[in-house]
Amino acid sequence: MKQSEIKNLSLEDLRDKLAESQKQLTDMRMAHAITPLENPLQLRAARKVVARLLTAITEREQESLVENGK
Repeated sequence: MKQSEIKNLSLEDLRDKLAESQKQLTDMRMAHAITPLENPLQLRAARKVVARLLTAITEREQESLVENGK
């Protein structure tokens, strides 16, 4: 998932995508522990997607706090 796609999502959608991405990452880690993945770089890409989503969620929450504080 690219940053441009993340910008267009609402906060609730971001949280849904985050839960989905975290589950996918966990499943990939389990599968990799049992049988190595064909492309282990998928783990890195999945971690980065989770980090992007977490960053976007934090930014949105901070923006809403600032807006509510004014």
